[in-house]
Amino acid sequence: MELMGEVQELLRYAWQTDNRLTLPMSGTGSAAMEATLANTVEPGDTVLVAVKGYFGMRLADMAGRYRAEVKTIEKPWGEWFSLDELEAALIKHKPAILAMVHAETSTGVCQPMDGIGDLCRKHDCLLLLDTVTSLGGVPLYIDEWKVDLAYSCSQKGLSCPPGLGPFTMGPRAEAKMTARQGKVPNWYLDVSLLNQYWGSDRVYHHTAPVNMNFGMREALRLLAEEGLDQAWARHRSNAELLWSGLESLGLSMHVPADRRLPTLTTVRIPEGVDGKAFSQHLLNNHGIEVGGGLGTLAGKIWRIGLMGYNSTPENVNRLLNLFETELPRFSGSVAAAA
Repeated sequence: MELMGEVQELLRYAWQTDNRLTLPMSGTGSAAMEATLANTVEPGDTVLVAVKGYFGMRLADMAGRYRAEVKTIEKPWGEWFSLDELEAALIKHKPAILAMVHAETSTGVCQPMDGIGDLCRKHDCLLLLDTVTSLGGVPLYIDEWKVDLAYSCSQKGLSCPPGLGPFTMGPRAEAKMTARQGKVPNWYLDVSLLNQYWGSDRVYHHTAPVNMNFGMREALRLLAEEGLDQAWARHRSNAELLWSGLESLGLSMHVPADRRLPTLTTVRIPEGVDGKAFSQHLLNNHGIEVGGGLGTLAGKIWRIGLMGYNSTPENVNRLLNLFETELPRFSGSVAAAA
C-alpha cells in the first residue's frame, strides 16, 4: 500500500500536478491514451484532434471507436499549431475535448503549450495531452498549463521497462466522467473503479503488475533525486551536442531548433542513402538502434532517441563517431531519381 502511494506522489511531481486521480495504468502508454478517452468521451461528443503526426492520428482513431464525433485540424508533419489556428478550430467545431500531442514521436516536434489551456477554458472544453515522449525529459507543467487529462509511458524519459502507462485526470475531467449518462465502456480502464483500488478503499479491481510498480517507483525516485530542472537541462544539453555534431557532418534536422524535442531528434536522410540499410547496419554491428520515419516521413528521416539514462554525452559521441565513419559507405546506396 505504501508503494502505491509513493508511485502516485512521485508521478505528481514528475508531471507537476496536484491531481487526485494520478496513477499508472496496467498496460503500455497506449492503454493510458485509451483511458483518457474511454473515461470522458460519450457517444456524440465532439472531439477535436490536433494532428501533426502519427500519434495525433491514433488519438483520432481511438476517439472514433468510442463513438465521438471526431474533427481534426492538421499540420504538415514537422510543423506545430499556433494559438490562432487552435482558437479558430475551437470556435468552428465547439468540441467537448481538444486532444493533442505535446511531444510528437513521429516528427520530433515539441508543441508550445502556453495559452492553450486558457483557450480551452474560454471555449468550455477539456484539454487532453499526450506526454509520452516528454515526461521526464522535457519541461512539462500539467497544472500551470491547465491540462485536464494527460498520459505517458514508463519506458522513455522515465527509464523504466515498458508495461505501465502513467495517467492523470484533473477536476474538470473528473466532473465530466462523473456526470456520464452510462458506464465507462471499458471496464479495465474505468478510472471510477480503479480509483477504489488506488484510492483509500483499496478495493480489488485487477491483478496489478506489482513488479512493474516497484520498477516505476525506483525510476521516479531516481528522477526526483536528480531533480526535474537538472534532468530537463541534461536532456537539452545532450540533444544540442547531437544536433551540432550531426550538422557538422553535413546532415539536416527535420525540425527548426526552437521546436525540436530534446528527447527525440529527426534527421533527414541524405539523397542516395538507404536509410533503412544504415539503421540495420548500426543495429547488427554496433548494437545501436536508430528508428526510421513513420507515415508520410517513412524513408525520409531517421529518429534518434536520447531519453532517460540513455541521454549522456558518451552515447552522443559514440553515435556521432559512427555517423562520421560508417555513413559514407552507404552514400549512393539508392540510385538517384531520373
